[in-house]
Amino acid sequence: MKTRTPNQPFATAEARWAAVLARDPRADDHFVYAVKTTGVYCPPSSSARLPHRRNVEFFDSARAAEAAGYRPSRRHHGDQTSAAVARAQLVAASCRRIEAAERQPTLDELAANAGMSPSHFHKVFKAETGLTPKEYAAAVRAKKLRSELAHAEVSSVTSAIYGAGYGSSSRFYAASDGVLGMGARDYLAGAPGLTIRFAVGQCTLGAVLVAQSHRGVCAISLGDDPDRLVRDLQDQFPNAEWVGGDTQFEQLVAQVVGFIEAPSLGLNLPLDVRGTAFQERVWRALREIPAGTTISYTDLAQRLGVPRAVRAVAHACAKNPIAVAIPCHRVVRMDGGLSGYRWGVERKQALLQREASTQARAVARSAPAS
Repeated sequence: MKTRTPNQPFATAEARWAAVLARDPRADDHFVYAVKTTGVYCPPSSSARLPHRRNVEFFDSARAAEAAGYRPSRRHHGDQTSAAVARAQLVAASCRRIEAAERQPTLDELAANAGMSPSHFHKVFKAETGLTPKEYAAAVRAKKLRSELAHAEVSSVTSAIYGAGYGSSSRFYAASDGVLGMGARDYLAGAPGLTIRFAVGQCTLGAVLVAQSHRGVCAISLGDDPDRLVRDLQDQFPNAEWVGGDTQFEQLVAQVVGFIEAPSLGLNLPLDVRGTAFQERVWRALREIPAGTTISYTDLAQRLGVPRAVRAVAHACAKNPIAVAIPCHRVVRMDGGLSGYRWGVERKQALLQREASTQARAVARSAPAS
């Protein structure tokens, strides 16, 4: 059996047996115990009847126990579920700790509070949330800053920066463009000087609004009321300069409409997308899903390497600001059913049906004639 160094948690047989006696869920990711008299193995938090110590041996993983000839306990699935709930609760508590702290807790402090080693805590936290503790803390700070700026005077930008937890104004200004998409004073003043071109077109799914900053397309929205689509976009930055689409820009709108009506045309636009680190990871992954195919939220989380962050993946899909170009409509439930869609489930269904029909026609055309 692989041995662990003494400074790792549950490194000794004595520490492991103590964890089994306490049914400690924090030990579940570190080892399993096997019972010689029954031939089964269990996680430390198992609700199974406790064996005699003399009949127990320890393995670093379930795979190692199975290689030694043991089989999982019939309670194994329930035990795994219980351990997953316990891990989620520990991570949720750590998230609340980060959110409430005036000073960002260190990885060592968070891990100690959770009763884990720093490396193991880092792994568990990322698996549950899709972010590292540092990335989560950065997202919390950015959210606090937006809240502080929303209630601040222009003269109190520095106060807002410190109030959001940035240790120095220089550290914030070095990252302000990524946090806010512009300088703090511009953000506070409603983005004066930021020029956004926009136009509204019509398609069979209703109105479609396309907006573009100097970086690229920053919004594609679908709806029934064109005026509402424009108002919703303008409310975000009331002092930006809004320029109605000219002939050249309307060609871009036509390109988007054309893709909605005929997905085989494809759509490859430069995008201006700003979100949390995790949201941007999800949005990049969405763009890799081919037209005519779907993927479940669970499978998408696994593809991103965060299998327990299904809810976070679904939330990121719901926050997608750019319809069709970032195809969140291609993500469905495990049973294939349609879940919510920012622009209406009926539109999601119509987009998928069109893509499926386009794919079927392409397959039929490529099939050899009989």
